[in-house]
Amino acid sequence: MGAQNSQAYIPQLSGKRVALVVNQSSLVQGEHLVDKLLREKVNVVKIFAPEHGFRGSADAGQHIKNQRDRATNLPIISLYGKHKKPTPKDLSNVDVVIFDIQDVGVRFYTYLSTLHYVMESVAQKGIPIVVLDRPNPNAGRIDGEVLNLNYKSFVGMHPVPILYGMTIGEYALMINGQGWLKNGIMASLKVVRLGNYTHNTTYTLPIKPSPNLPNDLSIYLYPSLAFFEGTTFSAGRGTTSQFQLYGDPHYKKRSFFFTPISREGAKYPKHENQRCYGVDLSGEFISINDGINLSYLIDAYRNYPYKKRFFLKGNFIDKLSGSSHLRLQIMAGKDARAIKKSWQSGLNHFKKVREHYLIYP
Repeated sequence: MGAQNSQAYIPQLSGKRVALVVNQSSLVQGEHLVDKLLREKVNVVKIFAPEHGFRGSADAGQHIKNQRDRATNLPIISLYGKHKKPTPKDLSNVDVVIFDIQDVGVRFYTYLSTLHYVMESVAQKGIPIVVLDRPNPNAGRIDGEVLNLNYKSFVGMHPVPILYGMTIGEYALMINGQGWLKNGIMASLKVVRLGNYTHNTTYTLPIKPSPNLPNDLSIYLYPSLAFFEGTTFSAGRGTTSQFQLYGDPHYKKRSFFFTPISREGAKYPKHENQRCYGVDLSGEFISINDGINLSYLIDAYRNYPYKKRFFLKGNFIDKLSGSSHLRLQIMAGKDARAIKKSWQSGLNHFKKVREHYLIYP
């Protein structure tokens, strides 16, 4: 963890009013970064929390209210819902911002969008930001359609593929260097590097990065199964095998079934209390170097009896995939090989851009 390299950032915080962008994943050898900095007598003045909240237990998309941390009495400002970007008032008593959140190397994981908005806000105020780098569990994988900016949203803000093969520190450098912040402004950015790390280093997360990614397999399958969030199918929210299975009440060509119920992190899951027939991937082996597997989505569409109801209204899947192409290709009967071939030109261009911002071999 970059956070473990204390000498690279803590001395620079002396006499400064510090804001932290953190959640439950912001641990330093088992201790939360907030507690570590307070123990080091750093003047932490507030906490900014991303989607799922400071403790990481809220549902995806759930509105989180501003509050105070019971343990430290520090104010917590939610950066989700209508308040995705820190305001000048939020930063009025801040001299430096530290960002330390574990992501999973997938474009539609919203912590990247939070990073973007925080960088933009501090750049506009002339406040420096320090990103404490963390390993990317999907670092060896680059795959997926590059986002068409006409489909820009909070689940995809930048022209990158679904799997982009960079640490969050490298990604911050790319946001800055590519001029993706408003009006091309650049943040005063420092990345505290990881030690002894390469993009082929395997890494098991010590704590869930969000409520519905409970283990390595869910993290590896997430780039492939998250497409189901834009369909009638469940990807396992409301079970204990989130993003390790998929199914629907009307998909009855399978003997396997599961029943989503209300749980922490999935208060109102899709098809709640209904038997969903589908596919169990919880015993699969997924290599860290495997790309996106489109066979799950194609299989589900081909074997679903009500084709016109398969994709949800509003075409949320287009925001996840990066354009309307994937949805239209599946409806047209294209196979996975043809679809993935259509991604190659964009991937080749992205890989050249990516090279400029890598800080690990």
